[in-house]
Amino acid sequence: MDTFRYYAALVLVVTFPPAFAFWFFIHPFIGFWRRLGFRFTYAIMFPAMLAACYGLFRVRGSLLAIDYGTQWVLVGLGVVLYAVASVVEIKCRRYLKLRTLVGIPELEAADEGPGKLLNDGIYARVRHPRYLGIMLGGTGVACIANNQATWVLMAALVPVTYLLTVIEERELRVRFGEQYTRYAEQVPRIIPRIIPRRG
Repeated sequence: MDTFRYYAALVLVVTFPPAFAFWFFIHPFIGFWRRLGFRFTYAIMFPAMLAACYGLFRVRGSLLAIDYGTQWVLVGLGVVLYAVASVVEIKCRRYLKLRTLVGIPELEAADEGPGKLLNDGIYARVRHPRYLGIMLGGTGVACIANNQATWVLMAALVPVTYLLTVIEERELRVRFGEQYTRYAEQVPRIIPRIIPRRG
């Protein structure tokens, strides 16, 4: 179990920071990246993300030095949280194609139109279900790993995720206008509504 927990912590600590940083480089400068196109954007950003992952991997000994050991109550909670996150992700996948998952619509030229605003299914309960799923799944992994670095990372990702949604929603309001404003008034950002509002 200790080996499994170690690798769970390693994956979380090495992959989450570069993945979140990627979107902080994309959304605030979306006009610039759209002019480059998604191929050039990924040609620039993907190697940078890999380099960041590798840099974190190189200092894994220091990052993962403080281990709190296996706590079976936390392991059980972690499994439940990860299962809930998986359900959320499955519900998202009903509406998202692979190209959407990797951010291609955000990086395409604006003259192709704003696209379709997702506002039914799970998107009628929460505006950012993928971030909800990522936070639940990440917290589940942190519970299982029970390492100081994973707890610090997940605590840091709460304000980081909130800030990222604010930045992303500025872009969505530009893309969809009043339609998105009405949607945002009816549907919560991160904490889901159990029963969707009608109409």
